[in-house]
Amino acid sequence: MMPLTPMSLIRRLAQLSPRAKMVVMVGGDAVCLPLCMLLAVALRLGSWEDALETALLMQVGLALLALPVMAIAGLYRAVVRYIDLSVLAAASAALAVVVLIVYVIAGMLQMQVLPRSSLLIFWFIAFAYVVSSRFFARTLLRRSIRPGTRARVRTAIYGAGDAGVQLAQAMHFSTEYKAVCFIDDRRDRQAMTIDNLKVYPPSSIDEAVVRHDVSQIVVAIPSASANQKRAIIERVEATGLPVKILPGLVEMVDGNPAVADIRQVDVADLLGRDVVAPDPGLFARNIAGKVVLVTGAGGSIGSELCRQILSQRPRRLVLVDHSEFALYSIEHELLASAQGVPLVPCLGSVLDATLLIEVMKREGVQTVYHAAAYKHVPIVEANVQQGLRNNVFGTYNVAKAAHEARVETCVLISTDKAVRPTNVMGASKRVAELVFQAAALRAPGTVFAMVRFGNVLGSSGSVVPLFRRQIQAGGPITITHPDIIRYFMLIPEAAQLVIQAGAMARGGEVFVLDMGEPVRIADLARSMIRLSGLSEKTAENPGGDIEIKAVGLRPGEKLFEELLIGDNVVPSGHPRILCARERHIDPSLLDKMLGVLRQACDGGDTEAMLRQVRNLVPEFRPADEVNAEVAGSLARR
Repeated sequence: MMPLTPMSLIRRLAQLSPRAKMVVMVGGDAVCLPLCMLLAVALRLGSWEDALETALLMQVGLALLALPVMAIAGLYRAVVRYIDLSVLAAASAALAVVVLIVYVIAGMLQMQVLPRSSLLIFWFIAFAYVVSSRFFARTLLRRSIRPGTRARVRTAIYGAGDAGVQLAQAMHFSTEYKAVCFIDDRRDRQAMTIDNLKVYPPSSIDEAVVRHDVSQIVVAIPSASANQKRAIIERVEATGLPVKILPGLVEMVDGNPAVADIRQVDVADLLGRDVVAPDPGLFARNIAGKVVLVTGAGGSIGSELCRQILSQRPRRLVLVDHSEFALYSIEHELLASAQGVPLVPCLGSVLDATLLIEVMKREGVQTVYHAAAYKHVPIVEANVQQGLRNNVFGTYNVAKAAHEARVETCVLISTDKAVRPTNVMGASKRVAELVFQAAALRAPGTVFAMVRFGNVLGSSGSVVPLFRRQIQAGGPITITHPDIIRYFMLIPEAAQLVIQAGAMARGGEVFVLDMGEPVRIADLARSMIRLSGLSEKTAENPGGDIEIKAVGLRPGEKLFEELLIGDNVVPSGHPRILCARERHIDPSLLDKMLGVLRQACDGGDTEAMLRQVRNLVPEFRPADEVNAEVAGSLARR
């Protein structure tokens, strides 16, 4: 049998049931409060002998009267391990009530046995006992849960505000993290000690890391803007330590920072884009109380459109997708949040024109979001016929069905790769835009519009999850070219802007989403390496952890993307949406040109297909030619 040490006794107490712990607290108070009363009387009379001879039983009874009052005040329901300064107010009020009751009773019965001033002394002594005993017990219990052998991660908290201090306090009894210091930009906090931790200025991060043997940094400024967070993250990632972040208060359910809220820094934190809340009027205009159809409902953009649409309470939501698994997955997910909105899953391809017309007429569809498309550049480049059929003629079928079913609004989800395309996928999406532009001219009863934007984080083709997997595997990270840049946007933001752009449409507009500043993919890869607490392996640093390797541009891929073909762009009234009116083809001529393209596709003649796509999209040029011009321009800088 192991000897009973003070720490083992504390651990046993910590493992007691809540009811047993309450009994221990009440028992301790039942012994100590009478002693507090005896001390108060002794101080008033000047000796222990006089106190013991002055109505001892009455002293005990009056002291024990505090027990039910403190129980009513909730002092015995509080979990000691998490007790805070609110115990001061509760203890003060409870003991004041006891003293007041005794004063009233003594006055009514004209009791002269005990000096009434001793009751005031009792209040001070009992208050000091109750508060100090609880905080002493809290300290012992928190120490008891700390592991004896497992080292906790020594953490520097960037941000000594309310969130950072609460996080540090939470770490005091965490089995994973140990807060060792603060870092803060505010001069009035620097060089101070908060919660027993020193606050350093950002200029002294390296000193703090060495002095406190810091293993990771947590950014705990949830109120900071996206740009401020990005600047902070770029500042601390230079230490080479893993960097994590405390999410914004909106993301936290109760708004109180906790260790469990700490998450990895996401690439979204590096974009520096502040969230712009949707305009309620625009957001609901084409959805609330209406029948809405989404093609490609199981894809990255389509599924997020469905989630956003459900939040606006449509009369019915029709889901169209050619993948049975994708359709099942999105329907199963949406059922949990549908709140009575009927969901109509429709298994089929946009190449089935009859199906589209039948579904739109049967369901009485009023708004269509056409997100179905083949969008992976190398795959479409290797499968020209299927890429053109799906992206061009699938879009043609959607536009025709929307016109015949008298749909009110039909919105095409386009891409920045449609601007001066260098690949079949981008060219096919530009032809799809031409189809919608022609539909707007020939079908004034339906508002046709297009929304063009760049890459979205978290989509099936995003580089971010690929880079993360490659880092976890020990590298290398593969990029196509050291100078390649891309625009990025979060999927929820893109979906919200698509819905609002469609609501502003009058017919034939090409809406362009503000994608912010373009991101160099190589810099993105380096940031992800540093934020993981690793270093890049280079010729100058052969001992680094992860190598970045350029594997060459893929077929049809260009170094940078654009969002506008011309300069004819005007504000839309929304800060993140621009409106462009670009070249279109007369509907009758477009029909003839599409007829030639259809014949080439039906005959499987790839050369004829590409030749006709170039006739439709004169700005379609080979990627090698465009990239050579860009590379030459970069070399001259």
